Amino acid sequence: MSKKVYCLAQFMPKAGCDEALFRVLQALEPDTLREDGCIQYVVTRHIPSPFAEGDSYPIVFNEIWSDLAAFESHCQRSAIQQFFETQCVADSGLVDKWNVCIYSDEPHQYDAPRLAELV
Repeated sequence: MSKKVYCLAQFMPKAGCDEALFRVLQALEPDTLREDGCIQYVVTRHIPSPFAEGDSYPIVFNEIWSDLAAFESHCQRSAIQQFFETQCVADSGLVDKWNVCIYSDEPHQYDAPRLAELV
């Protein structure tokens, strides 16, 4: 198992703002990809498929971070905080609703060996 953190940051644009929001989110990619601990950071669009018919936000960032600390550092960057303040919270922003969730690939109560005890 790993200490990786997987993040899905989902965005519902306001009516008619899909393209503008997608461009704003794409602009966050280059600097974020240079951050310590960033493994993957890519904004994606929903595409219809009869094999994936669940509820969906139309725009989603798919992120992989080396660990929780790297993810939390990313969230504290001024560019990320400014995005949420101006595009999600502000009435004039492009985002109607958003949902940010993080996940682990470790099973609940995983009994990982403790390296210090093995030495």
